[in-house]
Amino acid sequence: MNVAGSLIFSIVMVAVVLIMLRNGRLREKYAILWLVIGTLTIILGIFPRLLNWAAALVGVVVPSNLLFALAILLLVGVSLHVSRELTILEDETRILAEEVAILRSSVERLQQESKPIQPTAGEAATASAVPPTERRK
Repeated sequence: MNVAGSLIFSIVMVAVVLIMLRNGRLREKYAILWLVIGTLTIILGIFPRLLNWAAALVGVVVPSNLLFALAILLLVGVSLHVSRELTILEDETRILAEEVAILRSSVERLQQESKPIQPTAGEAATASAVPPTERRK
């Protein structure tokens, strides 16, 4: 990929992240990571010799191998983080499902215990003798 292509790709990536962040489709803690990656790819697009310098510094013969190794490490890190978040959400979902089941059981039990009260014969006669307007007082 030439310099112009890598710059266009990087700028589009940063723009997509910003749009997703603005629309609420990406949380800030994840957007920061992707914005840093986008900024680094823009810098590498503008100064491709930086990758050669970093590869020589680390001792990697082919600079693209360093880039791929860093990308793989990044993806493994993101995958591990997402797995951790998923585990937390599954635990919270299980706890909420248990609480809902307990509350549902309590509501059903209370509904069964509170059957409508049938007025006795004396109460029914008294209630019918009092006009409805006076019952409200």
